[in-house]
Amino acid sequence: MIRLFKHYIPTPLLLLGLVELLLLLLAAEAALVVRAAQVGMTYPSGERLPEILTYAAVMSIVMLAVGLYQYDGYRTLRMTATRLLVAFAIGLVALAVIFFLLPDVALWRSIFFYAAVISFAALLTARLIFSRLVNWDRLRRRILVLGAGTRAAKLADVSRSPEAGFQIVQCIRMTDREPSVPDAVARSDVDSVYALANEQGIDEIVLALEERRGALPVNDLLEAKLAGIGVSEMSSFLERETGRVDLGSVSPSWLIFSDGFLGAQRWAVVTKRLFDIAASSLLLALSSPILIVTALLVKLTSPGPVFYLQERVGQFGRPFNVIKFRSMTVDAEKDGKPQWAQQSDPRVTPIGRIIRATRIDEIPQIFCVLRGDMSFVGPRPERPFFVQELAAQIPFYNERHVVKPGITGWAQLNYPYGASIDDARHKLEYDLYYVKNYSMFLDLLILIQTVRVVLWRDGVR
Repeated sequence: MIRLFKHYIPTPLLLLGLVELLLLLLAAEAALVVRAAQVGMTYPSGERLPEILTYAAVMSIVMLAVGLYQYDGYRTLRMTATRLLVAFAIGLVALAVIFFLLPDVALWRSIFFYAAVISFAALLTARLIFSRLVNWDRLRRRILVLGAGTRAAKLADVSRSPEAGFQIVQCIRMTDREPSVPDAVARSDVDSVYALANEQGIDEIVLALEERRGALPVNDLLEAKLAGIGVSEMSSFLERETGRVDLGSVSPSWLIFSDGFLGAQRWAVVTKRLFDIAASSLLLALSSPILIVTALLVKLTSPGPVFYLQERVGQFGRPFNVIKFRSMTVDAEKDGKPQWAQQSDPRVTPIGRIIRATRIDEIPQIFCVLRGDMSFVGPRPERPFFVQELAAQIPFYNERHVVKPGITGWAQLNYPYGASIDDARHKLEYDLYYVKNYSMFLDLLILIQTVRVVLWRDGVR
């Protein structure tokens, strides 16, 4: 993992992104050379650098937006080709608009076409090579785990995931308790933890002890640390590797003493609010045709109001009314009891099904952003009934309310629609990661990747 602006990025995907950015630059350059040769012109290398950089930057952002830098974005040839085609379709439209508005960075249409063809072939080839020839074990860090109980077993489960950035070389049983990791070696069989780590080429030692009192080899860990071997506590390690705060391993003291958290950064709060005001004003203007058409369709196809106002819990637990296009029948909760939305929910109207699938029903929430009740990015706001229920069963649940709720969020990108206590627990882990590691970079990353959620209908109900 590489930490960039407080956010952890998997090393293989970062390398893939840099390689593909270079390929896009070279493809645009090659297109210029080919077209110049066809018309008998001499093209000095690097002369059209702004145009080439614009082409490569826009295509890279669109590829990120459609999910090509998710782990499942290159697992199969079909998935790779499909997402590349969608990326190029969106990217070429975006570039056409940019070239129209900024003619100084425009490419000839013929050069534009050549660059797209060369880029597609180069990127598809690179993805095939990357998925088949890269030895992932060499890119994975080698981990030594101190502990062999349930915490170590959880680490072992995470390491078996295809996208895991580490492999567990050995677990050491530090006490006489029955281990949850069968092949763990006893501490009595290890003369020196540092010597074992050095011998096995360990990159990092992770503490996964059930009970530290009297079981922590302080001198060995200090020696390893001074020798350049990383030493991490399990909660921090899982946060870095999974992009979430693992509720099963954190404690109040860990949250208190760990770095980050948006509320402690006054300048970040101000910057976030200024961005929300500017972006919501612009988006309301741009989306006004969609708002008008959708309002007419909702009104003409189903009896009842166009908009649906529902009380939600906002920042610091303050209630507010969220605004959405009505996508369900007016008697969706005729018994007065709030209900989770279900897969293929019969309460959803035909038009409602379309606007929910495309997330158009969420657009009116921009008004909530403009008036300050919400932000573009943050934990999704829940209804007071569910908040009360979830807070009673899930530790640290109310901590998600220290920031404004959002239209989209880190949990929405990483976990499908939740309709149970267990789903809410998993989504909270991602929400806490966002609150803890907030930056404008992470906000922009989430906004860009929200396109993937809309395109592939991740989590739609």
